Amino acid sequence: MRVSKFISLDQYPDVKQKLLLWAQQFDDVVWFDSNNHNQEYSNFESVLAVDAFSAIQTDFTNAFKDLKEFQSTTNDWIFGYLSYDLKNDLEQLKSENHDNLEFPDLYFFQPKKLFLLRDNLLELQYLKMVDDELDSDIKSILNQGTENIESSNGLEHGKIKLRIHKDEYYEKVNKMLYHINRGDIYEANFCQEFYAEDVSINAVETYLQLNKISNPPFATFIKCGEKFVLSASPERYIKKTGSTLISQPIKGTAARSQDKEEDEQLKLNLLNDEKERSENIMIVDLVRNDLAHTAKRGSIEVKELCKVYSFEQVHQMISTITSEVKEDVHPVDVLSSTFPMGSMTGAPKISAMKIIEELEETKRGVYSGALGYFTPNGDFDFNVVIRSILYNAKNQYVSYSVGGAITAKSDPVKEYEECLLKAKAMRSVLENHSK
Repeated sequence: MRVSKFISLDQYPDVKQKLLLWAQQFDDVVWFDSNNHNQEYSNFESVLAVDAFSAIQTDFTNAFKDLKEFQSTTNDWIFGYLSYDLKNDLEQLKSENHDNLEFPDLYFFQPKKLFLLRDNLLELQYLKMVDDELDSDIKSILNQGTENIESSNGLEHGKIKLRIHKDEYYEKVNKMLYHINRGDIYEANFCQEFYAEDVSINAVETYLQLNKISNPPFATFIKCGEKFVLSASPERYIKKTGSTLISQPIKGTAARSQDKEEDEQLKLNLLNDEKERSENIMIVDLVRNDLAHTAKRGSIEVKELCKVYSFEQVHQMISTITSEVKEDVHPVDVLSSTFPMGSMTGAPKISAMKIIEELEETKRGVYSGALGYFTPNGDFDFNVVIRSILYNAKNQYVSYSVGGAITAKSDPVKEYEECLLKAKAMRSVLENHSK
């Protein structure tokens, strides 16, 4: 049972930063920010959940079964993430690559305190056990200082290294192309890690700076003890509202230009790029196939195909697929029947994941997994963990990964250049202090 209170924010500036800074006193924090993007399918501008009443952290073994039980028995808001390596719970797969981050494969918690921001109105939902703290928390939040914020971010020392160097990357992409030309797969998302060891960062300020320069629609900050996810994701994995499911895979990336005419031309080039469109359409077909496991007959619909959206750093090609889910399907079963998302695996999905494991050097973990939440009535919304910095403060290890779809028409040199473009925001934020 939750106690609710509403506050008009007309007279209170910088509430988002104040909420996030105030939240750092807790070990369990999840923050979502849509950055005022005008999205057809969004419910909130921002959401903050803090202070776990109950939680689940586990490896991949029986993870979806355990999550299903936790979500069903909690019957409340829960927040957290699904790591990419939960694939091993769904199929006969393995994850044996290098891992210095050491995040749990699955993590969700039921917050004692929840904040929902929309239309300049902040709703506070507190569990009854802590409702006596509501008024004092409001005062603390509104009086929270934001001085010097974003003035200190990036690596305190150390430098960013490549897990896969350029020539080795070309070699691995050519091996991927061999599998494609042989007919093992049609497409696969091949990723590489950039990392820094024996370093420390200010997680909040690094997130705020990353969010400032990227301004994405699915920004997320997660704190799980000494582990942090700082995400500037532009991509929705899947959302459930009532019986409607919405998936919005991204495939296709182009640089932005400060010159308006050149920028429009880059956008038009992406829209008409045969290779990028074929990548996107292949993943649309995969998503349609995944949704078919839980959809009512005839309800799957492609609302948008290969539409180009513009973000601060890049243009992206996005498609939108919807379906109506059958009445007897549990919300967690929707996730297990579509996970991992096709935009981060390839097609056919299982074959692509096996080849990915062989060629990549790093365990993906939270990267290319999903961050999100369930509501008390079983609705949910999850992003795709891309354009994100992962940080283990105890291990003093910082990591970000980028990838791209490899198809028969891929050029290893161009794929590498696309990876560097996607990595630009994370690198610039982390190197701010290391230069």
